[in-house]
Parts: sequence; structure tokens; C-alpha cells
Amino acid sequence: MNYQLGTVDTVILIIYGLVMVGMGIYFLRKTKTSQEFMVAGMGIPSWAAGIAVMSAYTSSISYIAVPGKAFDDNWHPLIFALTALPVAWFVTKYVIPHYRKHKIISVYKYLEEKIGDWGRVYASFSFVLFMVGRTAVILYLSSLLLTSFIDVDIKTLILIIGVLTIVYTLMGGMEAVIWTDVLQSVIMIGGLIFSAYILTTEVFSKPDFLIQKAIDANKFSLGDTSLSFSSRTVWVMIIYGITENIRNLMADQNYTQKYSAVATEKKAKKSVWVAMLIYLPLTAMFLYIGTAMFAFYSGSGHALDPSIVKGDEVFPYFIATELPVGLKGLIIAAILAASMSTVDSALNSSATVLYLDYYKRYFNPNASEKSSIGFLRWVTIVWGVLGILFSLLLINAESALDIWWQISGIFGGGILGLFLLAIFNVEIKRWQGIVSVIFSVLIIVWGTFFRDLPESYKWLACTMDPIIVGAVSTAGLILLALLFVAFNKKKE
Repeated sequence: MNYQLGTVDTVILIIYGLVMVGMGIYFLRKTKTSQEFMVAGMGIPSWAAGIAVMSAYTSSISYIAVPGKAFDDNWHPLIFALTALPVAWFVTKYVIPHYRKHKIISVYKYLEEKIGDWGRVYASFSFVLFMVGRTAVILYLSSLLLTSFIDVDIKTLILIIGVLTIVYTLMGGMEAVIWTDVLQSVIMIGGLIFSAYILTTEVFSKPDFLIQKAIDANKFSLGDTSLSFSSRTVWVMIIYGITENIRNLMADQNYTQKYSAVATEKKAKKSVWVAMLIYLPLTAMFLYIGTAMFAFYSGSGHALDPSIVKGDEVFPYFIATELPVGLKGLIIAAILAASMSTVDSALNSSATVLYLDYYKRYFNPNASEKSSIGFLRWVTIVWGVLGILFSLLLINAESALDIWWQISGIFGGGILGLFLLAIFNVEIKRWQGIVSVIFSVLIIVWGTFFRDLPESYKWLACTMDPIIVGAVSTAGLILLALLFVAFNKKKE
């Protein structure tokens, strides 16, 4: 469907883009060294770093998909946000002290110190490949959404969003990333509050009291509590939430680099808690909007367009048909903001990892500040261009989205398991570690591709919910590594 924006809303979007570039130019003069480019000289306030960590959790897809999930199903995505709280406690108590003690900027350096150089190379290379794909997917899907509101070709939108994000990230480094993330988060949260307010006045008003429709349909449920791992039960969501949140806050450079940009360990811990205490109510607000839209369109006064067949399409339709001029432009800017905050983090963290884990480690250990900052900026451009190119390829191959996420799971196989072995000082030989990683990847391949097999091979098929395959592969790696530990001790 096509919901074209008027002049006022279009001007708001243009102003937003210019402000982002302006912020990059402003921070250019403050980004003279590699340290300033990567971690902003560790001078970021903890609250700003926390908001930036929170923004890494959300994207333009969250803005559409989470309300869509609540519209179609229930509030089971809230479990993911709830599991972030115990994970935040674990990370602040055990992980951050280790990272600060070892002065970690690239989180993969920690693997070299604890596991060996092979672990660092494997994890860092997997990460930078994954970031190209993540950038491509976010650019493609957010541009696809914006084509519903702006009469511009999707290829042009991908180029505009991609180039704008490259420009301000390139000029301002991590300081530009964090402060633009703060601004983008304010716009995003403001847009959600306005939308929630408008829906609330409608669905709680008498005599209709439409919210009752959602209550009757059990839309506020957290999901099925049966002990099954083949569907999206509460237990599946708990397992997924714990493992994914640990991976995010412990082993993903997107997150760790932001809480490394503060001055002290105490501030780093505080930034993680700031992120979690915003993310939890924000997720609830996303879900509430989806549930409220279900109630809103259940009444006789408002009807969805017959062409809308899934929940992901409902919020764009609501924005286009129910929000006033000006506010509509701000909401679209908020969706764009969520997209750009994801891409800027991907570009800066990729440049940092390639600089510290490869350029500085193997090619130019004594690099001058001039060559270092030059390398970081050139890599930001190259990785941004790669993301744009792969995003353009996705236009004519939509099925590539599912394939990409499957491949990205293989790239990431074993990384979380390696970090957990490292943090708890589990010592294994190099070949044993490599075998454990291969075993983990094989579990992911089985869980991803061995589905819907012919009848004669049904015994080999994976029936567990796809979102916990990563958790099972991590458990497999750790168990095999512990068996190797026991074997090594027996031989001594």
C-alpha cells in the first residue's frame, strides 16, 4: 500500500537528515585520535552510553515487528526483555570487571588472552561478516517500509540512508554514534508515547471500552506455559532471552564498545542498568501499541484495509490514516532514527574490530595516529558501501533474508560458548577448542536446515523452535569442552 506524506512531514524528514549530518560535522573536530574514534576518549556520561546500548537493542524492524507480534499473538516478546535483568546483573558483576581490568576495547582480545589467538580471529571475523549482513538487512527493510510513505525508489532510499549514516559515523566516530543515538532514541520514544496516547484515548473511552476486546482475546498473555520446545512457549522464550542477552552484552562489539566509552568500571555498570531500565518499559510500550491497535480495529468505528493480512502492516497503516500532519513525519523520522542508530553502531564497531584485531595486531603494530585514524575512517566507508551493495541485492531476492539469518547463525556458532569458557577460566587445548566450535556449528546447521525432511528421514529432523538452536549449540560446545577437560585431567 502507498501512504504518501505531505509537504510538512517530508520537510521534517529532510530536517532530520540534515541534523544527523550536522552532528557528524560538529564531532569531527573532537575526533583526532583512534581512541577518540573508537571509544570517544572514554569521556561519555554513563546515562548517554546506557541510552546508546538500549538503542542497539532496537531497530526500525522492532518499531514495526514488535507491535505486529502483539497484534497477531500476545505479549510473549516481553519475556525477552525480562530476562535481560538477571543477565545485566551477571554482566555487571562478572564480565565488566574483567573487561575493565584488561582494558578491553575490542571484546575479542579477551578471547586471545583466555582461549588463544585462533579464538580471537574466529570470533572477530565472524562478527565483521555478520555486521555487513546486519547493515544490509536493516537498510533494505527500513527503506522498504519508507517506500510506503515517500514517493522515492527503494534503491534511492537505501543509498540516501546508507550514505547519511556513513557520513556522520565517518566524521564523528563513537562520540557521534552515541550522541546521535541519544537524539534518535528521544525521537523514537517520543513517537511511541504520542501513538500510545492517541490509542489509549480511543480504546479506553466509554461507552465502547474497546480494550475489553483485547482482554477477551487474551492478548496480554505471555504465552503457552507447557513444557515444550517445539513451539514458542514461555520456556523457549526464557532460554532464548537468557542466551541472546548474554551474547549481546558479553560478546557483541556493538554493545560492549558503548559501555567501554565511559571513564570507570562503576560508570560502565551504571550504563548497562540505564539501558535495561529503559529497554524493559520500551518493549512493554511497543507491545501495548500492538494490543491497543487490535482493540482499536475491533470496533465498528475503524476498519483495517482488506489488503492488510499480517500484524507487521498494521502500525504503518495506523500512522498513515490516524496521525495528524507533522506528527506523522515525526513517527516516520523515529523509524528512520531506529534504523540509522543500528547501522551507525555496526559501522563503527566493525571498523574498531578490523583495526584492533587485524591492522594493529598483524599488519602495522606501530601505526601512527594519522595512519590509525585514516584506517578507521576508510574501513567505515568500505563496510558501509558493502552494506549498501548487499542491501541492493536483497531487492530482487527477498528469500535471501531468511537465508542470510541462517548463515549468520552459522557465522556466530560457538562465539558465546567461547566467551563463557573464557570468563570461567576453562582451559582446553587448541585442537579441542576448534573441535568444540565445529561441533557447535554442526548443531546450528542441523537445527537450521534439517527440517521438513522426507518421511524416511524424519528421525533426523530438528523439531525444536528455531530461535533456541543457538542456545542448544552453545550448550553443546560447553558440554564437549568440559568432557575434554575431564579427559585431560584423567591423562595427567
